[in-house]
Amino acid sequence: MHPSEEIHCEKSSRLKGKTIILGITGSIAATDCFSTIRELIRHGATVIPVMTKAACDIVTPQSIEFASGKKPITELTGQVEHVKLMGDARTADLLMIYPATANTISKIANGIDDTTVTSMATVALGNNLPVAVAPAMHDAMLRNPAVAENIEKMKKMGAKFIGPHSDGVRAKVASRDEVVAWAFKLLCGNDLDGRRILIVGGRSEEPIDNMRIITNRSTGAMSISLAKRAFERGAEVELWMGGCNVEIPSYVKSRRFQTVAELVGMVDGLDHDIVIVPAALSDFAPTKIFNGKIPSDEKFEADFAPVPKVLPLIRRKCKKVIGFKAESGLTDEQLIKRARARLEEYDLSAVVANDIDAAGKSSSSAILVTKQKAVDISGTKIAISDYILDFCSERL
Repeated sequence: MHPSEEIHCEKSSRLKGKTIILGITGSIAATDCFSTIRELIRHGATVIPVMTKAACDIVTPQSIEFASGKKPITELTGQVEHVKLMGDARTADLLMIYPATANTISKIANGIDDTTVTSMATVALGNNLPVAVAPAMHDAMLRNPAVAENIEKMKKMGAKFIGPHSDGVRAKVASRDEVVAWAFKLLCGNDLDGRRILIVGGRSEEPIDNMRIITNRSTGAMSISLAKRAFERGAEVELWMGGCNVEIPSYVKSRRFQTVAELVGMVDGLDHDIVIVPAALSDFAPTKIFNGKIPSDEKFEADFAPVPKVLPLIRRKCKKVIGFKAESGLTDEQLIKRARARLEEYDLSAVVANDIDAAGKSSSSAILVTKQKAVDISGTKIAISDYILDFCSERL
C-alpha cells in the first residue's frame, strides 16, 4: 500500500470519488503543494499532479509523487494526457492550478499552450470543466495592468480565483485550508449558490475600565463552523465576529465588533438574504466606564443598564433570520418553550435552542425550533451547521 492510501478519507469522505488535476507552476509557493495534496486526499480526493518544467526546478517530481501516490505528468506524450483527462470522456472533475504564476495566467488567458498546465487549462475551459486558479507572485506583478486584465479574461471564461492575499509586497498563495474549502465548494454541491448569508458570532465585550470587560462565555466556534460550511455550499458569506478564541478563515469576508452598541451601528448596513445569529451578546452594560485601570486592591461599585436587543433590529432589515437561545439546566420541553417564545416575539424563521454547558466543545446539544416543530440536531458543530443550512436551503 502506498503511504497516500493510508490517509485516504482520514478526515472525511466529502471528496471521495472526485479526481482533481493539480497544476503546479514555477512559483516558490509550489513548496506548499505537498501538504495541500495530502489534505485533499485526507478528504477522499484522487489527486493527479501536472507539473511545468519550471515547477520541477522548485519541487522534485519524486516528492510530489510521494505526496499524491500518482506519477506527475511533466510532459505531454502520445497518450494525449490533456485530452484523456479533460476531454469529452474525461476522468477529471476539477482542474486546480496551485500555485499559478503571472506567466501561466497570461498564457491561459490568451490561449497559449506551451506547457503541460496551460494545455490542461485550454481543454478544461473548452469543455466547461471547473477550473480554479490560486495565484502567487510579487504584488507588483499582480498590479501590472496586463496581468490584471488577463485575470479578468480568465474569470469571464469561467475560471474561479482563490486569493491571492496581499501583504503589500507579495501576493501570497491561498492557504491549504482555503484551497480545500474551494474544492468542497466546486465539487460537493452548491445548494446555497448565490444566497447572501450573514453570520453574527462570537461574544460582545462591554468595558468596565480600560482593561476589564464584562462578557459571556463563547468561543465563536459555531459561527466559524457555519461560515465555513455556508461558503463550501456555495453561499456568499459574511461574518460579523465579536470576541472569540478561534481563527477566522482568510477566505470569509469578516467585520469585527466589541460591544453591542458597535454591533447595533453595523445593522443599518445589513443587506443579506439570510441572517444566522449564534452570537453570545450581553444583556447589560456598565452605565459608566472608569478611566484607566481600577486599582486591584480597591473596591468599586458599578451600575448596569439593559442594552438594545439586536435580533429585532436585524429582523427589521431581513425577513429570514435564525436566532439562538442559550439556556442552562432546563429540560428539553422548557428549552423548546422558551425558544418558541423568542421565535414568536421577534417573528424569526427559526431558533436554535442550545445548552450553554456545551459551549466551546466540538459537539453540542441543540434543538432547531420552528413554528411547526422542534427537531433535535445535537452532534458535532459541523453536523449542526449542516442541519441549519439544510433548513436554509429547503425552507428559506
